[in-house]
Amino acid sequence: MNFSTVPKIELHLHLDCSLSFKVVKKLRPDITKAEYREFFIAPAKCRDLADYIKRSQPAIELMQTKKALKLVTKDLFEQLQADNVLYAELRYAPLEHTQKGLTAEEVVQVVNDTVEDQIKETGIEAGIILCTLRHYSKEQSMETVKLVEEFSGSRIVGFDIAADEAGYPVDNHVAAFEYANEKDINCTAHAGEACGPESVWETLKKFGPSRIGHGVRSYDDPELVEYLQEHNIHLEVCPTSNVQTDVFETISDHSIDSLFDSGISLSINTDTRTISNVTLEEEYETVTSVFDWGKQKLLQSNLDAIEHAFTDDMTKDKLRNKITEAYQ
Repeated sequence: MNFSTVPKIELHLHLDCSLSFKVVKKLRPDITKAEYREFFIAPAKCRDLADYIKRSQPAIELMQTKKALKLVTKDLFEQLQADNVLYAELRYAPLEHTQKGLTAEEVVQVVNDTVEDQIKETGIEAGIILCTLRHYSKEQSMETVKLVEEFSGSRIVGFDIAADEAGYPVDNHVAAFEYANEKDINCTAHAGEACGPESVWETLKKFGPSRIGHGVRSYDDPELVEYLQEHNIHLEVCPTSNVQTDVFETISDHSIDSLFDSGISLSINTDTRTISNVTLEEEYETVTSVFDWGKQKLLQSNLDAIEHAFTDDMTKDKLRNKITEAYQ
């Protein structure tokens, strides 16, 4: 199967961790390829999730103007187009981009408008998920979720919590997720990545998301596996980054195949195209070669992604038809 031409769905993709060398060079003309590799791309094995995440900081420092935000968003759509992605949900934390005078509303507006333009230009359907971060205060989390509400009806489609799962408790963010659930805002949440199944349980009980970012440590707890399957909780799985953050020693140790065979809804994603230095095509090649996935599993993971995408039924039907036809 030619994975370069097969259409794909991507639900877990960080905007500020996916800057190509081309766009970084536009924003910082003095940078060399060697510096880009050193500061923007993580090694094959990091000490932990925190070590991996620190590679996002140089990109965030560059993304502090409307011009930079436009260029980075457009750049990511070029990558998606090259990867034959039909639908993507891009996520980022808007409060991280207010360091040089932009308001959070301005940040959200410029990314939203650029995504709207790129949808028309490329034909790729897309939504935007706004993230709070584990180290944020209760007030910052509430500010972020209210931005999702404020931009209702735009390309802003959901709310997430990201960053260092192991380093910070959930307490500051419970109120924001309660607010999201009261307002029927779509929610996903990073869990079961840096920490074990207890993190997934806590996230499900205190945040009530319909999707979990990563969630790959869930397989350590059979009761949790059963719960995820019974409640149709979708896992946004990112194989390469899970090895880099040392969740698994090697890709062959990854739980994706076992989770799939347990009947859990899951999708394959890149997480961070630059930090992990990976495309979705390469992720497909990995699961195919390591776990012997055939067409049927790849098709099902894409259909699971479409079912749980934060988009309308008409878009889902259109995506299902295109994916199913391509895999026949």
